[in-house]
Amino acid sequence: MNFDDQLRRYFGTADLAAVPAEALAAGVERMQVDLGLEQDRSRRFALWALLHMLGGAPDLDVAFEDAQDREAARNFMELMERTGEGG
Repeated sequence: MNFDDQLRRYFGTADLAAVPAEALAAGVERMQVDLGLEQDRSRRFALWALLHMLGGAPDLDVAFEDAQDREAARNFMELMERTGEGG
């Protein structure tokens, strides 16, 4: 999954600053639906990570059945906090 491609898919642009609030909310909602439908673990994680950065990620126990995936998500959240990019 290419980050810019995902932004274009859900928001119509790779420049999130140019996305109106309503369109941002709609894109996050579409991502949440896709996360719920996605079966591929790596794609699920990528969608969850982007949702986390946008403040729309579900809780880890809801998003990930696998304990390793939950731990990877916790690590991602800690990394984002350290870099000041947390959602």
